[in-house]
Amino acid sequence: MFKKLAEVSLTTWIAIAALAALAAILLAVSRKQQKWTAKMIANGALAIALSFVLSCIRLYRMPTGGSVTLASMLPLMLFSVSYGVGPGLLAGLAYGLLQYLQGGWWLNVWQFILDYLLAFAALGLAGIAHNKSDKWMYIGIPVAALGRAVSAILAGLMWVAGSAPEDLVIGSTQFSSPLLYSIVYNGTYLVPDTLICLVLAFLVGKQLVKVMKRK
Repeated sequence: MFKKLAEVSLTTWIAIAALAALAAILLAVSRKQQKWTAKMIANGALAIALSFVLSCIRLYRMPTGGSVTLASMLPLMLFSVSYGVGPGLLAGLAYGLLQYLQGGWWLNVWQFILDYLLAFAALGLAGIAHNKSDKWMYIGIPVAALGRAVSAILAGLMWVAGSAPEDLVIGSTQFSSPLLYSIVYNGTYLVPDTLICLVLAFLVGKQLVKVMKRK
């Protein structure tokens, strides 16, 4: 067993340590905000499972990662609206790990943290609508999506760092700026994904939040 542990790379240990530290921070935040109950845990697990299943229904897939899905972010966002930012961040973190295990990309530890841990933990930002009027849900969803987008854009910059200008192409459009390329690339799937979430939230979001919050 110890021989196997010795074969683990330094970057992997750094990733594990970063993950453990981030999980501890998020758990501390979530505990301060609200005490976890059996129903919260069950709803969190259900939200993670639903998001994971919906992420497999890809309406469009980008060539090097990222997809337009059937509102895969929405269950986690609605969980965050129901219980707050802290629990939402923790559920998003768990979901991000599942996304990586599903077949994620690894460049380095920082890309891993940005692309999977922080990007999906950011879905918990929809919790700013917790205990507020219904219209706040339609503000929280774009805020959470923007948080994910910022993290994904920064991770994208790591992928294209050092790339030649002729490699920064989306469709027939060539970009001279890696930052602009990353913004357009990630926006290509995140914008429609967010719009789908907003439409479905308008149709069923309030009802699902009431069900989750019901005692």
